[in-house]
Amino acid sequence: MIIGIVLAITAGALVSLQTIFNSKVNEHTGSWSTTTLVLGMGFIASLLMGLLLEGTGMFQLRHMQAWYWVSGAIGVGVVICLVQAIKRLGPTYGISIVLISQLGCALLFDSLGWLGLEKVTFSFTKLIGVLVIVAGILIFKLTKFEDAKEGIPQEQRG
Repeated sequence: MIIGIVLAITAGALVSLQTIFNSKVNEHTGSWSTTTLVLGMGFIASLLMGLLLEGTGMFQLRHMQAWYWVSGAIGVGVVICLVQAIKRLGPTYGISIVLISQLGCALLFDSLGWLGLEKVTFSFTKLIGVLVIVAGILIFKLTKFEDAKEGIPQEQRG
């Protein structure tokens, strides 16, 4: 379990880092070229690491539903939406909203057993957990709004 937690924390840090890098690339080029660059580099890195660590066995796709192939196209939507969200909202607020959406969808998919997931019992404590995170983000955003009204410079807002 500890390894899973460490990996999840690492993934969160990497997603935040990648999102910031993607936004910086997008400042110099368009969203579609950013997406092409990001996913193209990801393809090359995945291919090389897969071949290095798994060899040609990585190409053995057994018992996979055909509709799972859509995940690559979903990645395009992820990159485009993240780049545009960060551009309009900033990294912290944009990522916060992404996390809320991700948690809400995960709770829904788990609770209903959608997409081949094992059905997990819905509980109001899980819903309250998501709502607490939403409340935290609202407080964060309202604090930024109050700072702006009071004339506190953005670099001092933290």
